[in-house]
Amino acid sequence: MTRIESKFAHLSTDGKKAFVAYIMAGDPTAEKSLDVMKGLPAAGVDIIELGLPFTDPMADGETIQLAGQRALAGGMTLQKTLDMVKAFRETDNETPIVLMGYYNPIYNRGVDKFLADAAEVGIDGLIIVDLPPEEDDELCIPAQKAGLNFIRLATPTTDDKRLPKVMQNTSGFVYYVSITGITGAAAAQAADVAPEVARIKAVSDLPVIVGFGVRTPETAREIAAVADGTVVGSAIVAQIADGKSTADILAFVKSLADGAHSA
Repeated sequence: MTRIESKFAHLSTDGKKAFVAYIMAGDPTAEKSLDVMKGLPAAGVDIIELGLPFTDPMADGETIQLAGQRALAGGMTLQKTLDMVKAFRETDNETPIVLMGYYNPIYNRGVDKFLADAAEVGIDGLIIVDLPPEEDDELCIPAQKAGLNFIRLATPTTDDKRLPKVMQNTSGFVYYVSITGITGAAAAQAADVAPEVARIKAVSDLPVIVGFGVRTPETAREIAAVADGTVVGSAIVAQIADGKSTADILAFVKSLADGAHSA
């Protein structure tokens, strides 16, 4: 059982919904992002989603694009991202970490080397948004053989014919994108999300976590109430972009986590 699967088992036993927080590795510096990352579990974060900076992040809105640019300008690399996870694991061996990004940096490193290194430093799952299920042999299947969950995105445009294909070989949880568009673009609506979560659960036993467009504790609670949990990314990254202190960022994260956990 991976850390992700274990986390959901414990949450289910406790009758709680999951709160997942996204930050960009290296934003605005490696030191600051590691400082924030280390504080996330105590702020109520159940799973950490760590962005891997990339020059052409096609699914990300302006807030996360700029975070990636700041990280890259500061010298962040895939290796330094792995080093960041290793440093986090020195004091926390329980919180699941999902690496979210794009395939190019992994391909350049070499899939086998990347997976061995990712497993060694303590990465638990991957969300690689530009690899469809038709490319499962490329990374998804090898990742699962290496003991990492491969988490797939489902969207409002994933129709009933496509959905079973998207769910094949998916593990850990399903990430449902609540809006049509990019991260941080619009507000998620629980009334729209609820039937979509039910549609996914009809073809998968995995937990469904909803992201994109969740920016407030109230929305986190409303979305978590109709799913197995929620993800917040852009709203947290915006706090980092504003130059807030680590303490202020984590206080904001805690308010979101409290919202999700109150569902």
